[in-house]
Amino acid sequence: MAFDNIQLEKGLYTTSKGFTKSLEELDPSENYVGTELEGLDAYQRQLKRFNIKVTGHDSDTVEKFFATTSSSVLFPEYVSRAVRTGIEQSDALSKLVATTTKIDSLDYRAIEVKSNDDEIGLANVGEGAFIPEAVIKTKSNLTKLTKRGRMLVASYEAIKFQRLDLFTVMLSQIGASIARDQLIDACNALNSCGGETVTKDDPSDLTYEDIVKLWNAFSPYNMNTLICSGDVLKKLLSMSEFRDSNAGLNFHATGSLITPLGAELVRVDGSDNGDTMIGIDSRYALEKVQAGEVTTDFDKLIDRQLERAAVTEISGFSPIFNSAVKYMAG
Repeated sequence: MAFDNIQLEKGLYTTSKGFTKSLEELDPSENYVGTELEGLDAYQRQLKRFNIKVTGHDSDTVEKFFATTSSSVLFPEYVSRAVRTGIEQSDALSKLVATTTKIDSLDYRAIEVKSNDDEIGLANVGEGAFIPEAVIKTKSNLTKLTKRGRMLVASYEAIKFQRLDLFTVMLSQIGASIARDQLIDACNALNSCGGETVTKDDPSDLTYEDIVKLWNAFSPYNMNTLICSGDVLKKLLSMSEFRDSNAGLNFHATGSLITPLGAELVRVDGSDNGDTMIGIDSRYALEKVQAGEVTTDFDKLIDRQLERAAVTEISGFSPIFNSAVKYMAG
């Protein structure tokens, strides 16, 4: 079936696979290898079918999606992709998350490893000696999943002449907001996982030696990420070791944050950790659980009832190895 003969309908959004995968099954991309449409997915081919330009200075207006009943079915997917772009562009979670698990339900029970020293490794075992155990089992509590999103509140008349290029920017900002909320959720999950607390030498002050002490406590892990609030970040960047002209050259020139002992700094404001720094080995510390993809109220969007149309994503976070997480007051 050629892409320009496919019947578009709301039902494509209600399948367990989601809109894009369902459309891809009707119009596989592999059929276009070697053609001018190679590199486009099924949704992008539909945009070409209806000659809808969503990017660039000559992008179409919102009303172009609603020129026909069939093309209007593409609008919710456009909204979802624009929001997803904002999430990806504001992505700091990748610096914290070891793995992402996608599920098709709202219940998920993560696994954990219990061993004598809470580590997985190879041990030298003598003949007849006991081999240390690493027991993998499901956690006693379900992973808490949270719906994050925004409500689109606008009339069709108010936005129908809006250029899609600018409207995409506005939707991307919604994605950025979702990403910030999820970052706080991830930080709260790490804050409550029960990792080791490393005390400062001087409770009233934060020194470079304290950062070294926190870094040193990670063996056999590596502290490759340091999470802190803006206030603690200010203290770090005010240390003479980070204000040195050579050490701060990149920060002064580009604005890229200096990395204490090779650890990447992630600023998180509004989380439960307050002024506590959280150091992690991001390869082993945290699992992200995601229920589906970004979803929209497709019925309302297709029928041009934008007065209250929700854009949401459901996710949760589960610590993997508590010993890959350390805390220190800022």
